[in-house]
Amino acid sequence: MVQMNIETFEKLIKTENSARLYFRKKCCKKSRIFCTRCKSTKIYRIKGKKYRCKQCKYTFHDFTDRWINKLHCSLKTWLWLIKLFELEVCALRAAVQCKISYPTALKAYDIIRYSILASAHDGQELLGGEIELDESYFGGRRKGKRGRGAASKVPVFGIYERNGIVKVEVVKDVTAKSLLNMTIKTVRRGSVIYTDKFKSYDTLMFCGYRHLRVDHGKKFVTGKVYINGLEGFWSYAKQRLIKFHGVSKEKFPLYLKEMEFRYNNRYHDIFDLLAQNIVNLVPILL
Repeated sequence: MVQMNIETFEKLIKTENSARLYFRKKCCKKSRIFCTRCKSTKIYRIKGKKYRCKQCKYTFHDFTDRWINKLHCSLKTWLWLIKLFELEVCALRAAVQCKISYPTALKAYDIIRYSILASAHDGQELLGGEIELDESYFGGRRKGKRGRGAASKVPVFGIYERNGIVKVEVVKDVTAKSLLNMTIKTVRRGSVIYTDKFKSYDTLMFCGYRHLRVDHGKKFVTGKVYINGLEGFWSYAKQRLIKFHGVSKEKFPLYLKEMEFRYNNRYHDIFDLLAQNIVNLVPILL
């Protein structure tokens, strides 16, 4: 993973103003301030570092209606929290290093995860080409049946575009209807889809996909027919989730999307991406 060099980060946190300029630049479309309500660029300054929209008369400041505004702390502290989140430092240690309370650090981490979740659904394009599909089950170690049909486990469906990205979602079940619905919404018709022999994938061939299956009872790879890419993601995600010592079902989708984000950007500098996410506008529905 590529990371921002320390000299660049030190410049950002040098003063509160340098931190503000960094975040403010990410808020402006083509360096122009716009109304966060109606998106008009016809605005004017008023007292208290605020702006007013000439069109809808809305009053706002640099970070109004953005994720970053959901936590009251200095912008330098926000930069540190993003850096520590990037480095996978736990919220407890982040609280100590930033000299803030643990609930505040935890809230900041949740805001970052919510911003990742929102950006994952922002203008996503359909995946295509060679696609791997698979489901997996997440949860603590329990006695009894494992894998498909395991009690109290959370089912997750994954779609992996070879030489591309992975998309994962918590699903209520792994029936043909649930898996097909997500596939149709995510994958272009005409794509080649690879799966294992699970019966819920049987209907794919009737929906405009070329469907090839590998029988894991006999072998894991048959030429280009395999789902090793997705299995690599399951291993990546589960290994990292272990350190949280249990995640509630309510917050699990947030952590899952964090794993998706980290995996898809594992060769990039995610600090800048995380900073962009938290200055994005909060979707109206959230």
